Amino acid sequence: MKLRSIGKWIKQSFLFDADDVASPLRYQLLKRNIIVIMITITFVPLLSMALINYHQYQTSLKSEIVEPLRLLSNKTVHSFELFLEERLSTIRSIASMSSFADLSDRQKINRYYRILKKEFGGFVDLGIIDNNGIQVAYAGPYDLVGRDYSKQSWFHEVKVRGFFISDVFLGYREFPHIAIAVQQFQDNGLGWMLRATIDTKKFDSIIASIGLDSEGDVFLVNRSGVLQTQSKYYGNVLEPCELDLPLKNWGTQVVDITDRGGREMLLSFTNFRNHDYALVVVKPKSVILKSWYTLKSEMFFIFLGGVILIVLVVIRVANLLVNRIYVADQRRESAFRELENTQKLSSIGRLAAGVAHEINNPMAIINQKAGLMKDLLELNGGFKHHEKFQDLTNAILQSVDRCKNITHRLLGFARRMEVMVETLDINEVVKEVLGFLEKEALYRKVALELQLDEKIPQISSDKGQLQQVFLNILTNSLAAVEDEGRIIIRSRAEAPDRIAVSIEDNGCGMSPETLSHIFEPFFTTKKGYGTGLGLPITYGIIKKLGGDLKVQSTEGKGTIFTVTLKPNLQLTKENP
Repeated sequence: MKLRSIGKWIKQSFLFDADDVASPLRYQLLKRNIIVIMITITFVPLLSMALINYHQYQTSLKSEIVEPLRLLSNKTVHSFELFLEERLSTIRSIASMSSFADLSDRQKINRYYRILKKEFGGFVDLGIIDNNGIQVAYAGPYDLVGRDYSKQSWFHEVKVRGFFISDVFLGYREFPHIAIAVQQFQDNGLGWMLRATIDTKKFDSIIASIGLDSEGDVFLVNRSGVLQTQSKYYGNVLEPCELDLPLKNWGTQVVDITDRGGREMLLSFTNFRNHDYALVVVKPKSVILKSWYTLKSEMFFIFLGGVILIVLVVIRVANLLVNRIYVADQRRESAFRELENTQKLSSIGRLAAGVAHEINNPMAIINQKAGLMKDLLELNGGFKHHEKFQDLTNAILQSVDRCKNITHRLLGFARRMEVMVETLDINEVVKEVLGFLEKEALYRKVALELQLDEKIPQISSDKGQLQQVFLNILTNSLAAVEDEGRIIIRSRAEAPDRIAVSIEDNGCGMSPETLSHIFEPFFTTKKGYGTGLGLPITYGIIKKLGGDLKVQSTEGKGTIFTVTLKPNLQLTKENP
């Protein structure tokens, strides 16, 4: 159904009713419809493919970016967990290998403390805490023997879980560090704890080993979103992170965010499995998607260039098609008008021949009777109403003579006159015709200007019929101009196989309505004395001689008749 609807729409876009064909907007509408349909047919699949490729490439690119970022986050978290587990295992090993009494000895705990600093690095101090939360022995840079931890939350957490790894804190030391504590039991069942503090420089070294680009940022936060390491853009240690983090999610989350600076970032958030930390990796999308943005720009310019090229080609093709259709329509209309005129002339010619023959017989009788009446009047000169009857008889004879001239013209219009071919100089033919009209032009002070090309070739045609053609046209031009008007006759070679003679006047001109009927028989604007056969006969002669007759006229400005002939006479099939 959709294909049928599309086909119907295309059909309606190109087909017009009879009224539409005559409309001057037809070709503009046709051009618009062709352009719209061609652009639609071209752009829909092109745009669809571009959007599909864009979506697929973007999806593929995101997966290729997200997965490496997720893998990097997981590996980094694993490195942190190994570090913490290693330190926790070390403290557990010391607590397992030694008793509470041994570690309570100042010398022994100092020896373990020196070993830890030398072999592992990063240890700040080491202390023994009894079951009541009192630190009974201590090795480190501070005097913390006897300090009471019984009211600390971590002390009770160690009693429950058996170990504890704290968040980063400052404490007495005024620099970031963490505390690790493990629980052991004496033979009497009383518990005790071995507690060590470690600075967070090792955290910084693990982060630096990631090799993140200069515009990225990596840091640790606790479960409350407090920074555990320094952030390049989003705060200092122990400050709340400025970003909205997915703190309640588990696993690795990769999300798009916009920070407070308005930058679009790709954020990876990974919770530690066994500790209350989370790793945050932030990378600007402009850096991550730099290659994509470059490719997208190139694709956009290629697509835009293709679209512009397609539009230009479509407009060019539409112009060519519509222009050709316009030319074809003009030729078709011209051929139709010529055929219509030829058919009219043929039909009217046959009708005129019959009418002329039918009228000639009664006119001959009328002429004979009128002549007899005139002779009788002359013999009886004393007749009372002699003069009156003499005038009436003369009027009858004049009317009969006028009818005779009309019927002779009708017969000349209808019959097939034989063509007498001879070699002619068209300029001489024009000059000879002007000889018949010079006196009238001189009397009316009408200027006859000759602009004849002396280099035009001679032609083979019928001199008498050409004279009749030019005489009819010049007679019409003289009738159209006012006294002291102007008529210009030009001759020229239009092409190697054509010559043209134009007769231009500055007379009254013709309206478009009159111009459309001038070659129709019996159509005349000379009310009272015109027969309407001059131009139809002229048109028929020119067509019979293998030429063409064109008219251009503007009402109130003048008229131009252009006769086009071939140097060698080619008779038409209609008028052999």
